[in-house]
Amino acid sequence: MTEKHKTQIPLLPLRGLLVYPSMVLHLDVGREKSVQALEQAMMDDNEIFLVSQKEVNIDEPGAEDMYSVGTVARVKQMVKLPNGTNRVLVEGLYRATIDHLTDDEEFYKANITMLEDEHEDKNEEEALMRTLINQFEQYVKVSKKVSQETFNTVSDIDEPSHLADMVTSHLPIKLKEKQKVLETENVKKRIQKLIELIGNEREVLQIEQKIGQRVKKSMEKTQKEYYLREQMKAIQNELGDKDGKSGEVAQLKEKIEEAQMPERVEKVAYKELGRYEKVPQSSAESSVIRNYIEWLVSIPWTKETEDNLDVTNAEKILDEDHYGLEKVKERVLEYIAVQQLTQSIKGPILCLVGPPGVGKTSLAKSIARAINRKFVRISLGGVRDEAEIRGHRRTYIGAMPGRIIQGMKRAETVNPVFLLDEIDKMASDFRGDPSSAMLEVLDPEQNFNFSDHFIEETYDLSKVMFVATANNIGAIPGPLRDRMEVISIAGYTEVEKLHIAKEHLLPKQVKENGLTKSQIQIREEALLKLIRRYTREAGVRGLERELASICRKAAKILVAGEKQRVVVTEKQLEELLGRPKFRYGQAELEDQIGAATGLAYTTAGGDTLSIEVSVYPGKGNLTLTGKLGDVMKESAQAAFSYIRSRADELDIEVDFLEKNDIHIHVPEGATPKDGPSAGITMATALVSALTGRPVRKEVGMTGEITLRGRVLPIGGLKQKSLSAHRAGLTKVIIPSENEKDLEDIPDSIKEGLTFVPVKHLDEVLEHALTEEINEG
Repeated sequence: MTEKHKTQIPLLPLRGLLVYPSMVLHLDVGREKSVQALEQAMMDDNEIFLVSQKEVNIDEPGAEDMYSVGTVARVKQMVKLPNGTNRVLVEGLYRATIDHLTDDEEFYKANITMLEDEHEDKNEEEALMRTLINQFEQYVKVSKKVSQETFNTVSDIDEPSHLADMVTSHLPIKLKEKQKVLETENVKKRIQKLIELIGNEREVLQIEQKIGQRVKKSMEKTQKEYYLREQMKAIQNELGDKDGKSGEVAQLKEKIEEAQMPERVEKVAYKELGRYEKVPQSSAESSVIRNYIEWLVSIPWTKETEDNLDVTNAEKILDEDHYGLEKVKERVLEYIAVQQLTQSIKGPILCLVGPPGVGKTSLAKSIARAINRKFVRISLGGVRDEAEIRGHRRTYIGAMPGRIIQGMKRAETVNPVFLLDEIDKMASDFRGDPSSAMLEVLDPEQNFNFSDHFIEETYDLSKVMFVATANNIGAIPGPLRDRMEVISIAGYTEVEKLHIAKEHLLPKQVKENGLTKSQIQIREEALLKLIRRYTREAGVRGLERELASICRKAAKILVAGEKQRVVVTEKQLEELLGRPKFRYGQAELEDQIGAATGLAYTTAGGDTLSIEVSVYPGKGNLTLTGKLGDVMKESAQAAFSYIRSRADELDIEVDFLEKNDIHIHVPEGATPKDGPSAGITMATALVSALTGRPVRKEVGMTGEITLRGRVLPIGGLKQKSLSAHRAGLTKVIIPSENEKDLEDIPDSIKEGLTFVPVKHLDEVLEHALTEEINEG
């Protein structure tokens, strides 16, 4: 390297710019020190030292803010511009390094040493030059920043150092990289570094191109979709369908946002919405997807009503709507009290069991009103398809959710009172067993995760208060019955029916038939006769029908102008409704031989059952009539066998069977009868017929009998007691093991009846038969 020293050359700091030897360039100079340095250079030999700043934003750089290697240039021209800056044309001469920098306040002066190029093997340099030109050519093809004319000019240079400097000046690389090239004195190393930089730039450009192509494709696709959508809108407007599918999609999207679904369900909804948007509207799949989305957004996922947990208010509402039914009311009030304390109890699953017309369905409505919840009811009578509960899979035509999800949609909240009416009347066939599908719905440990085949996503039923109703608890499968809390509603006494008629049924029918209280009055004795002689039921549905009939006839009388006010007395009841339909409610008028009154339990509630025995000459045949079931026939056989074995103690001739035939008959032969509880009644009637001792007319009885005369417990004591009360009996013989069931019997019934617990038939006969023997 040859050194050339120069002293006191003016120095011009450059911002974001670098000048190479042999490079001609225009500079705009505005800083005061820089202008004075230029003026000094013009006065000397037109030479100035150009050095780049390390940081562009420094206005007054010091020695540490400038690179130590720069380019000595000749000022060829300087022109003052109107804005106060100077435009200078400079030409780079050679590289130099600063030995010493002087700041004399007017401008910078530098002592410099010239740096000469270091050359090695010419052939190697020639080869590197060719590689550099080739690489630069490839770069020019990829990049649009360098023109073909520039490349032609550069490729004509045959001096290695000059070629490297020219190529570097046209590359869009960082200033630091350009400075490194300027500082490299060895020409071979300089060209090698430059080839590496061009290679990197080419790779970056290729990546940029790929990204650009992807962005372009994406933009083209978006523009294409936009164009097609605009065309579709135009076509729809021409056809009169202004909103079209895009409007539907927007509406569905808004509904999904408002539905407040769980995150997993929302994802499914948006995914299906995307599918719906892509599927043609004419496609059958389009309506299937839309129907599915509509169901998803219409089911309540989080919306719930706030419970009214005021126990006093709830009790008041329940008493307003229903007379009696203390057990059910107590259970509802317990639920409210516990929820008030815990705030987290799961919805109970109650099953109200009782005969028709006792108010099971209306009671569920009252529960909903008492705790301020929405009420929804589904009828399960005759349901025999599992899909009715769980829904159909969406692959089927006409698929829809099951009745549970449909009910939740109608409820519009996640915590309604949900009535499952007639749960004992579900059937099963080849399409499945719906009662098995109900197991998941009614299991508090599972129903938070209920799965409907149509919805597919699990649904939380744990906040729902389920109330089921049934007429016959025995018709409900065991596993399903086990999941419910069974509350038995036996029926109403005459006194209760009287209250219900006066406080609820009559005002309702008066209003429904357009009457007022002042226009019609039904006396209490007429109501009592109506209950006893015109209805035969455990509930009050038939009673309501008869009251409706009276109100209609009263309306006719008033409209015809025959009377201004209708007063219904016991006598006028027959004029309005015709002759009494039943002799129900009357005990035997006198003591009878061979006729005993039993108590039965039917689906319509309790009933009295008269059993008659006739003894006549014959050969010992036993005849049973009255459409009796197998169990009842066996009870008759057991009673007969017991009497034969105890004939001597009962004062019956030992050989009575050899001389006589016996006929046991239960009246109302068209009605099927079965059950073991008529055992002691048959035995009492047989003993009465064979001994001639009459059966007391005021006594009713129920109990199963064994061959040894033991009396076994029975079911339905409350219902049977109600029927005894209605029939006018005063004494009821019951098995001693049923004493515990007396707690369920209303006090008003207990006051009019004397219950006699017995363990053996001898005790039954003692209470049921009179002492005197009627030879009749």
